[in-house]
This record gives sequence, structure tokens and C-alpha cells, in this order.
Amino acid sequence: MDYALQQFANAVPLSALYALLAFGYALSVALTKRADLTYGALFAFSGHAFLLGAHAGWNILFLTFAASLAAGAVLTLALVMPLSVLIGHRIAAPLSAVSPNAFTVASLGLLLVLMEGARLASGTQELWLPPFLNQSIAILPNLASPVTLTVLQLVNTGAVLILLVSAAVFVALSRWGRNWRAVSEDRLAAELCGVNSRAMFTQTYVLSALLAGLGGILATMHYGTMGFGAGLIFGLKIVLISAAGGHLHPWRAAVGAAIFAFGETFWSAFAPMVWRDAALISLLALLLVITRQQKPMA
Repeated sequence: MDYALQQFANAVPLSALYALLAFGYALSVALTKRADLTYGALFAFSGHAFLLGAHAGWNILFLTFAASLAAGAVLTLALVMPLSVLIGHRIAAPLSAVSPNAFTVASLGLLLVLMEGARLASGTQELWLPPFLNQSIAILPNLASPVTLTVLQLVNTGAVLILLVSAAVFVALSRWGRNWRAVSEDRLAAELCGVNSRAMFTQTYVLSALLAGLGGILATMHYGTMGFGAGLIFGLKIVLISAAGGHLHPWRAAVGAAIFAFGETFWSAFAPMVWRDAALISLLALLLVITRQQKPMA
């Protein structure tokens, strides 16, 4: 029982990260109505940019460790934000209006460009951060084997929850959120009511990329590195998780992603890890096939 409780605690930071990514992805896919693999690539690209910036701050600028991490975060957002404006304004908005399936193809191309760009920028070397904030804190200290989490896990989880709640409140209560819902439900009707749908595409993609970028930074601090193939793996997971949780409803997508993270953690603890991704992704695909609603032909 103590081991199961420890695995439950270990799943909490991962579930918070997946929920943040699924929430951000659901915001953009609600407008494009097509799978977007670019989102996972932006997440992985952010992690690589953070590593490069932190290493440059430490090895070239001779900054302190905290300042090096801050430099990596600044570099990440300085790269991801303009990139998200370009993708949202020049790729997502026009392709979604003309040929939605072409946007899926374009997202795959963008994923490859971002993955290869990160690999070349790092010289095909996996960079690592040294362990930090890894002191254990007992969450349930009175058990035979106390349930613990590290300081970094608790800080990351708290930061993700703050981001999630802030984003959810902003979408639910702001005028921007009302315009987003209008464009996601009927783009033409929203334009007839005076909503600039193309601007909404750009702004939504910027918000989604911001969540992906911050998620990439927090994940890289937690794991210490970011793999070159992480963009494809995370992109595929988030696409399927959000679809199963309800990709037109960000909070449903976030809850579905959190549940998936718990399943992933418990599979790693009690089943062969080599089959984890294949089994869980296949389960998600099967769930989508079973629950898919057929639309009548026009």
C-alpha cells in the first residue's frame, strides 16, 4: 500500500504537466478542428531552447546557476512567442479556412523543422541540467515508508496549477474568451458579429504556445533534459488525450490528460515499461474509435 501511495504522489506532477499541455492544445485545436502535431514540437523545442540558454549562461556568460536558468527561460520565450505568432497568423489561420487537412500536413512539417533545428543547434548532443531542489519532503510521514516528493516536484506542480487556473479563469470570464468560444463554434457567424477570426487564431496560438513553452521549461527542470524525439511522442499523446477528453473543451481535455498521466505512472510501476507507450496510446485510439460520433453526410 505504501508503494502504491508513493506512485500516486509521483503521478501528481506528471498529471499537472499533461493537464497544462492538453488545456493549451485544446484552445488551438478548437479553432483549427484538425490534429496539430506542432504543439508537441513547441513543447520539446522550448525544452531544448531552455537547455541551450542555461548552458550558455553558465559556460559562456559565467552567470550563477539561478541566473543561468532565468536566461534559459527568457531565451525560450523570446523564441517561442514570435514563432507562435508566425504559425498562428501565416499557417494555422489561412490553411484552416481553405483546407483544414492541409494544416495537419503543415503541422507535421513544422514538427520536423523544430525537432531538427533543436538537434542541430545543440550539436546532436543531449544536454543535462545538474540536480537541484531535490531535497525530499515527506507528504505522508507517518507511514512505514513515508510518501515523499522533492521540492522541485512541489514547486513545479504549484506553478502548473496556478497557470491552469489563471488560464481557465481568463478563458471563462474575459471578453477574449467569449470571442474564442464564438469562433470555435462558428467562424463565419462570429465574423458577421464583428469578431476578427484571423486575429483570434493568432492570439489563441500565442496563448497555447505560451503554455507549451512554460510546460517545456518546467518539464526540463524536472527531468534534467529533453530528448530530440520528445516532440513527436508528446505531440501524439496530447492529440489523442485531448481528443479522448474532449478537445473542444479545454477543461475536459485537461482532466483526460491528468487521468492518462496516472495510468502511465502506475503502468511504469507495476507493468513492463517497454510496452507502456504502445499499450496506452493503443487504448486511447481504441477509446476514440468506440466513442466516435458519426456525422451525417450533407
